[in-house]
Order: sequence, then structure tokens, then C-alpha cells
Amino acid sequence: MEKSFYKQLIENNRKWVAEKLAEDENYFLDLADGQQPPVLWIGCADSRVPANELIGAKPGEVFVHRNIANMVVHSDMNMLSVLDYAVNVLKVRHVIVCGHYGCGGIQAAMGNQNIGLIDNWIRHIKDVYRFHHKELNSIEDESKRFDRFVELNVVEQVYDLAKTSIVQKAWKNNQVLHVHGWVYNIREGNVIDLDVNFSNEDSLDDVYKLIIKK
Repeated sequence: MEKSFYKQLIENNRKWVAEKLAEDENYFLDLADGQQPPVLWIGCADSRVPANELIGAKPGEVFVHRNIANMVVHSDMNMLSVLDYAVNVLKVRHVIVCGHYGCGGIQAAMGNQNIGLIDNWIRHIKDVYRFHHKELNSIEDESKRFDRFVELNVVEQVYDLAKTSIVQKAWKNNQVLHVHGWVYNIREGNVIDLDVNFSNEDSLDDVYKLIIKK
């Protein structure tokens, strides 16, 4: 069964290539010329949340970074490297942090079950709960508390993006760069704008504002 599934993936690729070439014989040659995506997407690694597909974007239109629970951890060199390349080389104009309802990482952070190595990653998510524990603990309905935790986690990650030296340097250099926070409603298929949007450092606390020479 597993071997046949694996072979089916290869066959699916062959069919996809044929379909694209039937639409445009230069499709892959054009893609090979390079990329200039306007968007960096920081999303969850969940297999049900495909960045390009759910916003109707074509290959080459979205630069993507994914991890458990769409986290922006300031010491994560993988995420920072993607962000640096997207902002300083690709010159993206929008960075979207997109969480989703039903996120397993968020759910795990609400409990105390020992899972394994991932516990160390989930601790970053637990910190978000600690920041907002009064609001979250006041929500009696567990499913509603879960949804709100997903939203608050996105908000915190957007703020963490704005705090990075990469984003602040771009703003200091008058580079057009907008940071947004969304949630994907996996039950319905639509994205929700959480109305947490930054285009400059004005909304940051002074302690996070870096003095960067142009």
C-alpha cells in the first residue's frame, strides 16, 4: 500500500507537468528565470493549511516558511534566515503570519502532557498563554478559549516580527514592508484578518525600538 501510494505521487507530478505545459509551453522556463514574490507567508506546518492554494496564489507568488504553530522565535536562525532573504533580497512588500483554528501545537500548549522534544518548542507557545492568561482563563467554553488562544498567538508573532532587526532596518531605510496577522478557519475555508497590521515601528514599546544607522 505504501509503495503504491509513493508511486502515485510520482504519477501525480507527471500529470501536473503535462497539464501546465498544455496551458503554457514556457510555464517552467518562466519559473526557472527567478522569483519576485510580493509576499512572505509564515504559517503552520499543518498539512491542511497550504499557503498558495488557500489564497489562490501561483508558484512564484509566495515565499513560505512553516513551523509548528506559525511561531516567530527571535533565536530561530531558520526563520530569521528566511525573513532576511525575503526582506533584503526578494524585497517582499507583505509578511503574513497565518495561524489556524484547530492547531495541534496550540492545543498541546494548553495542556501539560509530555510529548517529547517538541515540548521545548511548545514552551514558546505557553509563554503566549502566560501573557494573556487573564483573558484566556476567563473564557469558560474550552473550544472558544482554544480559538482565542490561536488568535492571540498570531498577534504576538506579528509583534515579534516587528521587533526583529531585519524588519526595523527595512523600515528605517524607508522600504515598503507591511506585516499582517491572519487566522485560517479550517472549518469553513476562509481567512480572517485579525486587524493587527504594522508598516512602521510606531506601535512598538520604546524598549524594542532599535537605533539603526541608515
